[in-house]
Amino acid sequence: MARRSLSKLRDSLDQVETQSGGDRDLPLTSICLPAQQPRRYFDPEKLEQLTLSVKEHGILEPVLVRPVEGKPDQYELVAGERRYRAAQQLKLTEIPVVIRHLSDTEALQLALVENLQREDLNPVEETEGILQLLSIQLNRAVSDLPPLLHRLQHERKKSANNVVGNSEIEAIESVFTGLGLMSWESFVNHRLPLLNLPDNVLEALRQGKLAYTKAQTISRVKDETQRQVLLQSAIKEDLSLSQIRERIKALQPEADKTSPKATVESLSRRVIQAKLWEDPKKWKQAQALLIKLEALISEE
Repeated sequence: MARRSLSKLRDSLDQVETQSGGDRDLPLTSICLPAQQPRRYFDPEKLEQLTLSVKEHGILEPVLVRPVEGKPDQYELVAGERRYRAAQQLKLTEIPVVIRHLSDTEALQLALVENLQREDLNPVEETEGILQLLSIQLNRAVSDLPPLLHRLQHERKKSANNVVGNSEIEAIESVFTGLGLMSWESFVNHRLPLLNLPDNVLEALRQGKLAYTKAQTISRVKDETQRQVLLQSAIKEDLSLSQIRERIKALQPEADKTSPKATVESLSRRVIQAKLWEDPKKWKQAQALLIKLEALISEE
């Protein structure tokens, strides 16, 4: 399976972006979307803004397409899906394109790199995109990557020579250097934990409805019903992080809110206020409990 370095992929995208007008204009009906799309969510407001811009100024940058094998005059979109969707909304008949002959792997890599270069990328899209890119470069399943990255990080911490010469480490570092977003160690520490978020919280984060720190806090609510109600409130009411924490605190049972020290102090006050010694029967029971408590305290 052919793989290209990220620097070459980025150069290819830069050439497309600077190629004014494109190779030619293609009918929108001649362009199809790829079966494997790295981007699953498009912010409706931002897409509407782009549509208005295209309506006023036209499509300033061509989209990247590749010929569909066995289907003459049919092309698959590789990069530029937002522009393609804006053209569809405006019911344009044609769109400027740059045509490249690319393998399936090269096309997916280019689509991933373009997606990861977006300024409005949210943490979930970023994490999933990087994992897909690593999957191609390392020729491994995406599901194999989190445990692999954790293992390599553990080995690096233990190894005196920083596991220099490990081909997988070198390939991973090459991907992160090429992207210029973060180190792979930072990715392991701060991005992979995202994958453990509950599905409903993860989807809200993917759609840009929730900040990462708020998503992490809401995910700590174990009860699914309570978590869903809190999630909806956080989105609808635009709750701050401190407000979310207050609501979580209100959900906790009273016993969880009271520290052991506070419990003992409260019980001592109640015993004194009750004046159990004035009732011989109750005082006898209390003495038996006090003897057990004193014995417990005396244990080493």
